[in-house]
Amino acid sequence: MIEHRLIEQMFRLVELEISNIRAEGETNPVFLDAMVDFVRTYADRTHHGKEEGILFTRLAGKQLSTEDQQAMEQLVEEHKFARKTVGELIEAKEAYVRGDEGCLKTIVDKMDTLSQFYPEHIRKEDKEFFPSTETYFTQDDLDTMLSEFREFDRSMIHEKYRTVVEQLKRG
Repeated sequence: MIEHRLIEQMFRLVELEISNIRAEGETNPVFLDAMVDFVRTYADRTHHGKEEGILFTRLAGKQLSTEDQQAMEQLVEEHKFARKTVGELIEAKEAYVRGDEGCLKTIVDKMDTLSQFYPEHIRKEDKEFFPSTETYFTQDDLDTMLSEFREFDRSMIHEKYRTVVEQLKRG
């Protein structure tokens, strides 16, 4: 849940950028690149990656209540929705940078969609799903998962920058 606080901070900045775009009629592609990198690397690949790859995998082996099973499935679908929306934002930003100023509305719409989506998604996880599903695990299970989360984080930095170098080599 600590990661949620940083994601919330980012989306407060996104909301400020949306206001700036609406006031100035243009966007800052550097901000968009940084935002997309944050959402893809931190919110999705790192944070959602731990949920899907560790927590949800462990929960799949448990006898979940119908409500918890449905909630987990809904969260996975929400992660897919966020990935799709970020992809659409990237496409619009690239078109905008190529000179298609008509894409500015799509950029604002996608940013707004994400800034509305994440707070509610985080609320569901923090207030409903995590507290409910934590009861399926012993303290030893929870400690083991925390260690796995830390190891996942350590490997992410290497994956991130290997990707950066590979992209730069391709030009």
